[in-house]
Amino acid sequence: MPATLLTRIAELVTNEGDLGFFTAIEDAALIIEDGRVAWTGAAAQAPAADAVVDVAGRAVLPGFVDSHAHLVFGGERSAEFAARMAGRSYAAGGILTTVQATRTASDAELRGNLRRLADELRSQGTTTFECKSGYGLTLHDEERSVALAAEVTSEVTYLGAHVVPPEYAADVAGYVDLVRGPILSACAPYARWIDVFCETGAFGPDEAKAILTAGQAAGLSARMHANQLGAGPGVQVAAQVGAASVDHCTYLTRSDVDAITSTGMVATLLPGAEFSTRHPYPDARRLIDSGATVALATDCNPGSSFTSSMPFCIALAVREMRMTTEEAIWSATAGGARALRRPDVGRLSAGARADLVLLDAPSHAYLAYRPGVPLVAAVWKDGVLVHGAP
Repeated sequence: MPATLLTRIAELVTNEGDLGFFTAIEDAALIIEDGRVAWTGAAAQAPAADAVVDVAGRAVLPGFVDSHAHLVFGGERSAEFAARMAGRSYAAGGILTTVQATRTASDAELRGNLRRLADELRSQGTTTFECKSGYGLTLHDEERSVALAAEVTSEVTYLGAHVVPPEYAADVAGYVDLVRGPILSACAPYARWIDVFCETGAFGPDEAKAILTAGQAAGLSARMHANQLGAGPGVQVAAQVGAASVDHCTYLTRSDVDAITSTGMVATLLPGAEFSTRHPYPDARRLIDSGATVALATDCNPGSSFTSSMPFCIALAVREMRMTTEEAIWSATAGGARALRRPDVGRLSAGARADLVLLDAPSHAYLAYRPGVPLVAAVWKDGVLVHGAP
């Protein structure tokens, strides 16, 4: 395929290297060839290419990597959000409202909503995203959820253990057996990951461990919702099973932080959820200063974080979670890639996928400096322009 040179880049964020640091080149250029990054460096030293795109002094970043999203669902919960803003507290049980709506939705309705949200993600710079099931909670509805998710992403997560459905309220053990047995067997062919919501009102530590280990035996890798609504055992269980990522991490003890740093699990922080539920924001500064790898994700879902905007989450992370602009960008790109164990995305160095975002701004810092302003001018996926115009 023809090689394309992007030149006159004011700031090219590369995240080059394996040490977990933000890296960037000023007055830079980049060459795309065969869907990959073929070269990066100073614009004055750029080799010749078949086509040239002059970005006129703007910034280029790796495509955002959203490692936590719930995009297959029916209905909406704006009334619940309004009530919460008026003083009602958030609890895990609200998920059942979406379960009912999802079960009654047609495949076409679920697919249409899923594709609309995937387009929203892409238009805001997200080029790789994870998508969970978890709003069906029957064999049929979980299987169709992961099958639909697999139409739009390779990063599909089976989350049959989101909450206990009402028909199993008196038989939690029976539902756990269903999740780790027949539903798992039906969903595993479509999924790469298995997840559990380990929280009061959802699943306890023994149940979570049994479900995750069953998923691992079926060939899926583990991730975990943990410590969102209060301190609990979720982080420790995630560490015991070797989860790639433990997500939320809003309420952490010293031993939880130690477990994250000692095992190499990624702590995926979801500030959109705290914005929407008025829980305290996670202490990103504590995690980073302790040596943890941190990712940022949207947690896009209809109940507790109905945003598809990684730029919004970056701005929240900088303002509310005491992250530097460089840390927030790294966590939304390379950090998310680590949470998904994807060495091919989240960076713009030679050999990486040519997934990149052009900002209508000279620096990455504008994503927090100008919150709420649509700064994504163009998006490339695998070297192909999929949104906007350079």
